Amino acid sequence: MTDPDTQRTAGGALGRVAGKAKELSGELTGNEDLAREGRLQQAQGDADIRARKEAEEAEQAKAQAELQEERDQAEVERQRLQAELSKEEREAQAERDRIEAERRAEADAAKQQRAAEEQRAAENAAAQQTEQVAVAERGQEAAEAARLEQEARAAEERANQIDPEA
Repeated sequence: MTDPDTQRTAGGALGRVAGKAKELSGELTGNEDLAREGRLQQAQGDADIRARKEAEEAEQAKAQAELQEERDQAEVERQRLQAELSKEEREAQAERDRIEAERRAEADAAKQQRAAEEQRAAENAAAQQTEQVAVAERGQEAAEAARLEQEARAAEERANQIDPEA
């Protein structure tokens, strides 16, 4: 029999094999304590194997959880960057729209100014034409008045020649 305080048995698969050997040896020799110790060592080996397997599974689950967390963080960062990019694109589009609206407003203002200038020019031309017509009419009226006055003088002279005293 082994003393648990002085001797430590191997665990895992090696401990299981050693336990099986002790169990068989104890059964062959009739040493029930050695056989029980072998069975206990086999159980401890099985427990060590399960514990290692569970530890490996836990470590794998932890690694998967860390990987998923990294993926989630990467997705959050991707979404944040996408939102930032979308915001920048919207701001750039708004600036382009503002510039286009200003350009259209300036073009409309220039068009209205040209139309107003053309209307003033047409009104000035019409006024000049009206003035020229009025000047021509005044000239004709003055000429007609001068002609009529000349005819009146000529008629008066003839009247004076016909009747000098009247």
